[in-house]
Amino acid sequence: MTDPVITAIEDHAQALAAVRDRLVPDIQRVAHSLIECIRGGGTIFWCGNGGSAADAQHIAAELIGRFERDRKAMASIALTTDTSILTSVGNDYGFDSIFQRQVEALVRPGDVLVGLSTSGNSPNVLRAIEQANGQGATTIGLLGRDGGQLKDLCRLSIVIPAQNTARIQEMHGLIGHILCDLIEQECGK
Repeated sequence: MTDPVITAIEDHAQALAAVRDRLVPDIQRVAHSLIECIRGGGTIFWCGNGGSAADAQHIAAELIGRFERDRKAMASIALTTDTSILTSVGNDYGFDSIFQRQVEALVRPGDVLVGLSTSGNSPNVLRAIEQANGQGATTIGLLGRDGGQLKDLCRLSIVIPAQNTARIQEMHGLIGHILCDLIEQECGK
């Protein structure tokens, strides 16, 4: 029998190798888009569910606070954090609208919306991305598996080629940190 700890570590290493071997150009393109947004005075918005909601909050916090360098705060908002909005919109319009309504109210041309979804098929993230596209924002997917429906809706996507949700989220965390580092290097001077 294989030790489950060793199996998890080996699966993580395989996912990491796939990111290194296949996704560096995608990460660079996304970083460039986020840097251009910040340089242009825009805001980076983030949304996702469950662990992806936590990742959205984490990355937004790194940009508003600091990642590794003391610098001016950068405009970044996680649409996952306001419980009054989430519960009122969820109650009045349905859970699938919780991010879409916030995008409608807050996102402007020049802004970026990043949708995080391990499946690429989260209905509330899909609706938010569709809304942002209609409002002239740049849309980015941080996805897993085959990218799902979001891959085709987003202007740019980073798709982790793994099936296991935990491994996908681990790579999303790494990529989030890489993006923060690249943004800080270029915009945090």
